[in-house]
Amino acid sequence: MSNSQNQQLEKQLWAVANVLRSKMNADEYKNYILGFIFYKYLSEKLDKYINSKLLSAEDFKFSEIDSDSKDGVAIIEEVKKATINHLGFFLRPNQLFSHIVKKGKGEIKGVADNFILEELKNVLNTIEQTSQGTDSEDEFKDLFSDVDLDSAKLGARPNQKNEVIVEVLGLLNEIDFNLEDSKSDLLGDAYEYLIGEFAAGAGKKGGEFYTPAQISRLLAQIVTLDKKRIRSVYDPTCGSGSLLLRIKDYVEVEDYYGQELNPTTYNLARMNMILHGVSFNNFNIKHGDTLEDDLHSDLKAEAIIANPPFSANWKSDTNPALASDDRFSQYGRLAPKGAADYAFVTHMIYHLADNGTMAIVLPHGALFRSGAEGEIRKYIIEKLNYLDAVIGLPANLFYGTSIPAYIMVFKKNRKNDEDVLFIDASNEFEKEKNQNSLTDENIKKIFETYSKRDDIDKYSHKAGLDEIKENDFNLNIPRYVDTFEEEEPADLVATSRDLSVLKQKEKELEDKVAEFCKELGIETPF
Repeated sequence: MSNSQNQQLEKQLWAVANVLRSKMNADEYKNYILGFIFYKYLSEKLDKYINSKLLSAEDFKFSEIDSDSKDGVAIIEEVKKATINHLGFFLRPNQLFSHIVKKGKGEIKGVADNFILEELKNVLNTIEQTSQGTDSEDEFKDLFSDVDLDSAKLGARPNQKNEVIVEVLGLLNEIDFNLEDSKSDLLGDAYEYLIGEFAAGAGKKGGEFYTPAQISRLLAQIVTLDKKRIRSVYDPTCGSGSLLLRIKDYVEVEDYYGQELNPTTYNLARMNMILHGVSFNNFNIKHGDTLEDDLHSDLKAEAIIANPPFSANWKSDTNPALASDDRFSQYGRLAPKGAADYAFVTHMIYHLADNGTMAIVLPHGALFRSGAEGEIRKYIIEKLNYLDAVIGLPANLFYGTSIPAYIMVFKKNRKNDEDVLFIDASNEFEKEKNQNSLTDENIKKIFETYSKRDDIDKYSHKAGLDEIKENDFNLNIPRYVDTFEEEEPADLVATSRDLSVLKQKEKELEDKVAEFCKELGIETPF
């Protein structure tokens, strides 16, 4: 987006948010705003498709068809099948976003009632119902389940709730997402902007569904290095899908795979895919606990990226089936129940294609903790030799935690299989009011150092496998990258001279104060 577009869009979006902000917190009203943006998008995309592809030879538009007339019903039924096959859902003309807004504003000729809540509920249900039994069913199922139009927070009485929703839809209707321009991603940018803003305001919860854009760009560049096209990309803890979608900024992606535990965030991910122009045929996002129930069990992905919850609890002590699970069994130990970091690592390794690259964000402790984690780490490095790089990031980059995080990069067929690259980028960042961030220059330096595998004094080091073994497979970066800055030796002669000068000035000031006290007839303080 240009700066002017950006500013205008942000202004319009926050005008919408202001309607709801006084009624509920950001974590709740985001569901309404993002859900209605998605409805607007689906409605406009359907209208555009039918007019340009199915009714191009006619002298009327889809929105002009009378949904209740005999001829109207016949035309609607004629275009319905083709539309569902192409888009995965269907809406009648009187269910389009623009029609609902007009009714809410009382602009439908001959219709005095502007109550739209029940109609809107039916519309959102229709989007799901028309996909049932089709290839798009999984992508649209329960997609609007978090848009609660009966919530008491919208108002005490139905007419009060109706007024709020009418105002929100009316403001969104004024935003032009430029769908006519096939190269424009204004709608996707707006959606990403809102998700990021909501994550920033949601504190710890925000980190569960959104990875800051600068981190996602770095991860995407790492896993797409030297590639122009990727067959499949996978994120086992995909949140809102922002990491997956970032990949397409750098290479052509055929298929996207993800899994997400939180049902609200799972809905966001599916919406986000469609809003960024990914066809329902090209993404497969599942809802469930990745470690407990692997819903992509046969997948071998060419690129895998993830920012899992740090040191999450998992059922390694209560689910005996996990010990024999192929994702975990070869390492001899399961990750501790209170730190699932290496459970996610080995899960991702299991799903990594032989020509693939995976990059995962982990907490500091994953580099050096002993016990089961130490044994798993040793096996990955010594037996498999899959670890390619360890990148230290600045503290306070992620929503909900101020601790420093690290990126670990893994490959099954490494070109540089005799060493592991360590990068200490923890001291290079831009300090902001509540959170630190990486600048474009910071990201460029990290990525270029990784891609060239440069040995840079006090920044990066290629450690041989023997060196890592000597450190007992402890990956703590200061063991490999010496960032110690030696202080300049003190000049004692100059320091002594300075002290003498200061002493003389002190004596002169005391004499002046004593003189003033004498003139005033008071006792000197010395």
